[in-house]
Amino acid sequence: MNQDDLKRAAARAALAELEPGTLVGVGTGSTVNFFIDALGETPERYAGAVSSSERSTERLRAVGIPVLDLNHAVLGGLPRPVYVDGADEIDPGRHMIKGGGGALTREKIVASAFDRFVCIVDASKQVSTLGAFALPIEVIPMARELVAARARALGGEPVLRAGFVTDNGNQILDVRGLRIADPSALEAEIDHWPGVVAVGLFARQPAAVVLVATAGGVQRIA
Repeated sequence: MNQDDLKRAAARAALAELEPGTLVGVGTGSTVNFFIDALGETPERYAGAVSSSERSTERLRAVGIPVLDLNHAVLGGLPRPVYVDGADEIDPGRHMIKGGGGALTREKIVASAFDRFVCIVDASKQVSTLGAFALPIEVIPMARELVAARARALGGEPVLRAGFVTDNGNQILDVRGLRIADPSALEAEIDHWPGVVAVGLFARQPAAVVLVATAGGVQRIA
């Protein structure tokens, strides 16, 4: 199996985690694209989706899944049982680094609005300690160098993601060189830096279920 086959297997396994007739929270990324395609095989089973990016919204609509605004879903009291998304890294505590695709802020917002986070990955994303993948931080542009200086003080090497603007109109710093022994503490610290919109650590709200695709099949970790 190649990596696309593994991503497709993890994505299809997530269908078993969904509740028919309810909204589905949908993340962003290459593995999620396979999940969206799988949803599109039976769009009538779901009440619609809440999407974390413009890219996912376009793909959902293309396969016949209605996309609802999160505010409408919350005000309407609509059940929101499961959010499905990938990860750039995930550790044994089900803490994640996300944001390689640049949608970390909206991913974090949508994930927080659903009862359970189901993470779909192939085995290459599993690590013992987070940090080999550069940690994305979405920043308000005027605070870019201030946040970069704080990241350097932690021992990181921040690099501006050149030419990239988030769906929210902001910039991303990718911070390399960190070995993240306490993801929850680091997430809390960076979240309090002025100018930070969101950091790509998903530790205080880890995945409830991880579906890991391997050559031998999909493992469910909960």
